[in-house]
Amino acid sequence: MSKSSKNSDPYSKAGVNIDIGNKLISQIKKSVVSSHNANVIDGIGGFAGLYEINQKFKNPVIVACTDGVGTKLNLCLQYQKFNTIGQDLVAMCVNDLVACGAKPLFFLDYYATSKLELHQSSKIIKGVAKACREFSCPLLGGETAEMPGHYKADNFDLAGFSVGIVDKKSIIDGKKIKPNELIVGVCSSGPHSNGYSLIRKLLSKHSPPKNILNALLRPTTIYSLFINECLEDNIPLKGIAHITGGGLTENIPRILPNTIAAQIDTSAWRQPAAFRWIQENGKISDDEMLKIFNCGIGLALIINKKYISDLNKYVNKHKLKSFVIGKTIRRNSSAINYY
Repeated sequence: MSKSSKNSDPYSKAGVNIDIGNKLISQIKKSVVSSHNANVIDGIGGFAGLYEINQKFKNPVIVACTDGVGTKLNLCLQYQKFNTIGQDLVAMCVNDLVACGAKPLFFLDYYATSKLELHQSSKIIKGVAKACREFSCPLLGGETAEMPGHYKADNFDLAGFSVGIVDKKSIIDGKKIKPNELIVGVCSSGPHSNGYSLIRKLLSKHSPPKNILNALLRPTTIYSLFINECLEDNIPLKGIAHITGGGLTENIPRILPNTIAAQIDTSAWRQPAAFRWIQENGKISDDEMLKIFNCGIGLALIINKKYISDLNKYVNKHKLKSFVIGKTIRRNSSAINYY
C-alpha cells in the first residue's frame, strides 16, 4: 500500500470522522457499563456483547423485540432535548417484550446520523444506558453509524433491540381470556412514541402552553419492573396489550381470542390535557383519537376481578395509576365496542 501524506484524511473529507467516534465511545463507556449486571461477560469495545443466562427456567423461551421512536426524534431535534429519547427507545421495545410475560435480559441500540455530533450523541446514548440501568435491562452493546449523504442536515435515527426470557408454561398469549373479565388501563405519561407525525403537524400551526409541550416531550413509561413483579407474585394476568400505534382500538383486540371482544367505557378515565389539546386543535373525532393515540392508557391488562386488589398493590408500589376501563364480552362483531 502506498504511503499518503500526514495531513491526508480522505474519510474525514467524505464526512466520516473516526476520531469523533472513538471519543464518543470514551464518553459513554462508563454509562453503558453502569447498566450491566453479573450476567454480562464482555465489556464495551468488542465486536459483540456476551450474556450468561443463569435464570432457572424449566422450559426457557427466548423473546425478541425491535422498534424505534418514530418522528418524535424530529421533535427532540427541534427543541434540542436529547436526554430522554433513550428512555423512549428502551420503552418501545421492552414494553412489547413484557406483554407476553417475558423478563428482559438485555438491550442493544443502533444510532445513525448524518454527522456525529459528540454532545448530542453522548446525551442520547447515555439516556439509553440510564433507562437500561434503572429498569434492570443491561445495555449489552450497540452500533453508531455516521452516514453523510444518506441522512440530511442534522437528521438521525434510532433503533432498539430487546431480548428476554420466559418459561414456556408462563407465556401470556391471551388464550385463557374469557367473557366478563376486567380490562385495567395503566396510565401513560403522554402520547409515548406514537402519533408524532400528526402532533408535529399541529405544532407547526399552533403554539401549545408549556405544560402541553412538556407532556408531548415526556418519555415513554417503562412497565417492565411493574409487570415482572406482578408475575413473580403469581398475579394471573391473562392478557397484556402495549398501547402503541393503532391506539386502543387496534391494540387490545390483538390479544383476544376469536370468540372474545372488548367493551371499553371511555368515561372511566379522563384524557390528559395533552390529548385534549391534540383533539381540539386537530378537530379529531373521538373514534379517530382512539385509533391513533393511547389517550392516557399506556398498557391494558386483562384480569379476573378477584385479583384486582393484588394488582393495585403493585400499581401503587411503582407509583403508577390505573382504572378499570372495561370488560371482555362474547364477540358479536369484528370491532371493539365502546360505550
